[in-house]
Amino acid sequence: MRYLTFALTKGRLAKQTMELLEKIGISCEEMQDKDSRRLIFTNEELKLRFFLAKGPDVPTYVEYGAADIGVSGKDIILEEGRKVHEVLDLGFGKCRMCVCGRSEAAPLLSHHELIRVATKYPNIAKDYFYNTKHQTVEIIKLNGSIELAPIVGLSEVIVDIVETGSTLKENGLEVLEDVCPLSARMIVNPVSLRMENDRIREILTRLRAHVIV
Repeated sequence: MRYLTFALTKGRLAKQTMELLEKIGISCEEMQDKDSRRLIFTNEELKLRFFLAKGPDVPTYVEYGAADIGVSGKDIILEEGRKVHEVLDLGFGKCRMCVCGRSEAAPLLSHHELIRVATKYPNIAKDYFYNTKHQTVEIIKLNGSIELAPIVGLSEVIVDIVETGSTLKENGLEVLEDVCPLSARMIVNPVSLRMENDRIREILTRLRAHVIV
């Protein structure tokens, strides 16, 4: 039996994923060692392998078959646009993608004016404004604190992830429109889903009993 390989997003998502997998009897003792320098962790008994990767890389590993199964945020899946099957909403890591800005920017979104939009997620922003709102915008890609852009006049609005909204409020910004809900999702390589269908389907069936969406 070949190994089934999981690519997990480093940090909180990986921790929550392993806690969920443990509920269905899937664990990996090697991952408990915080001082380990290993890159790949193995459960020999179940023929499973796990490795940790940065969020944007997880769909890439899955698309190319370096991992059979991945766990990533919906924002990353949408932004990366990789050829993977999204098979399960894991129900944690919940937040939402929103258009945010000063309250006076709201009319600019309803009058279809040409505006500048700052974001870490240019593909998501482009798809929302062009295909959902049918509004022409100039997308400005940023990597740091997106909230800064409308404050200093770089853009009229931003497209960003909102959890509590407290950072927006502290900086005189607010949610103007919701783009989509986000959470951790399980993705599968299309070839793996065919070749290892029974094993993967069994894992998914057992997980669904423990997922609260």
